Amino acid sequence: MSRLNYLDKLLDGADVVEKPLGDVAEIKRGTSITQKNVTPGDIPVIAGGRTPAYYHNASNRTGETIVIAGSGAYAGFVSWWDQPIFVSDAFTVKPHAELVPRYCFYWLEGMQQQLHELKSGGGVPHVYPRDVAPLQIPIPCPDNPQKSLAIQVEIVRILDTFAELTAELTAELTAELTARKNQYNYYRDHLLRFEDGEVEWRTLGEITKNIASGRNKIRLSEGAVPVYGSTGPIGFTNDAAYSGDVLLVARVGANAGLVNAVTGEFDVSDNTLVVRPTDDWNIRFAFHQLTHMNLNQYAVGGGQPLVTGGLLKSLKVPFPKMREQERIAGILDKFDALTNSLSEGLPREIALRQQQYAYYRDRLLSFRKPERMAI
Repeated sequence: MSRLNYLDKLLDGADVVEKPLGDVAEIKRGTSITQKNVTPGDIPVIAGGRTPAYYHNASNRTGETIVIAGSGAYAGFVSWWDQPIFVSDAFTVKPHAELVPRYCFYWLEGMQQQLHELKSGGGVPHVYPRDVAPLQIPIPCPDNPQKSLAIQVEIVRILDTFAELTAELTAELTAELTARKNQYNYYRDHLLRFEDGEVEWRTLGEITKNIASGRNKIRLSEGAVPVYGSTGPIGFTNDAAYSGDVLLVARVGANAGLVNAVTGEFDVSDNTLVVRPTDDWNIRFAFHQLTHMNLNQYAVGGGQPLVTGGLLKSLKVPFPKMREQERIAGILDKFDALTNSLSEGLPREIALRQQQYAYYRDRLLSFRKPERMAI
């Protein structure tokens, strides 16, 4: 049965009217509290993040509660709680009698991106109750409250079932992903561990054409050439300073030593080292080898750890023949794709299940306008 046919049957010709959320729910601010004022307990304190900030021994909300984060990077984030909580730097949405709380939550969850876009303010972004109150929520069959609630309950039943199945499948895939990552680490450690005398050992300086810091300090929102930083793409530029296959090593900060492999035409920021392997050091083998070495352990400095090009050049690594490098790289690439790739493998499957749930939730809550509905 198609989505429209099912909703048509559920509505049975009834109208759907959009109403401001503030007209059908109480939107109430939380109570400010800091960690030093908390008395340790088991009541989650909900503030501006996605998870509890800390735990208190008292609550200011009980029962089924919809919370919207009020400030910070996650301002606008919607969460559902069916236990006592203490709402701090956030606000709650408590539906009136005409609105099923769980139905309201699913609708707000579907509005998540729009809620994040309501953020305003300078240093610390905020989303306020006054921003959310005008949002128009669809109310099926508003002239018949009993039927309206029955329709909402049925929609909630379907979405609860779908959400539960999605959560179960995601948990299973996540457990499988953890197992595969452990397996990958085991085989990587085994394949890259060489005994003395098995292979030649060389310094990175001997098997690289060059190890030097990137120089780009320009960050554009648009452009044809990606600029890579310590953890991945950070912007664009119009001129390519590098081309080909290289390894990038984060040079400074908490991610110092993190290794990425890139190809094509690109530029590199000044907080990242560019490592160009020689032709007899397979680029994929080199990636796995440097990752396995945990280069962060060689970082120097206190507050700002630093990995230098000179230090990397002095490090010695086992250097098997090219055929062996290619064999090992092929095995590890398959594990890497299975455990890390967002375009294939288990991370992609997990993302697809979440997208599928969001798709059907949004479709089920997308009512046709009254004037277009069949009578």
